[in-house]
Amino acid sequence: MKMRVAVLLAVFAVFCAADAQTCALDGLMSSLTKSVASAVLQKVTLSCIFVTARGSLVDCPAGYKPTSCSCGNACGSWDIRNDQTCHCQCANQDWTAARCCKIAVK
Repeated sequence: MKMRVAVLLAVFAVFCAADAQTCALDGLMSSLTKSVASAVLQKVTLSCIFVTARGSLVDCPAGYKPTSCSCGNACGSWDIRNDQTCHCQCANQDWTAARCCKIAVK
């Protein structure tokens, strides 16, 4: 079913691309896209947790991804390594924290 909707949207997009200003399907495309997006968003939730560790590294638990990091000692320089670990870049960090989130299907 999802594939059929995607193919239908692609066909409409190609059809309308030839004359985008007068395409009568623009309203239909917009309504259909909003309907599909609404249906998908009703079935998902965003779950976030806060994780801390001593030192300059903290890992998010399995299934979670870091969305932001915080560092001790007034350090504002950090990066996310391997899509899983918050790393504070300043020397001699006493703590590092991560906001870790995952998208779940209801």
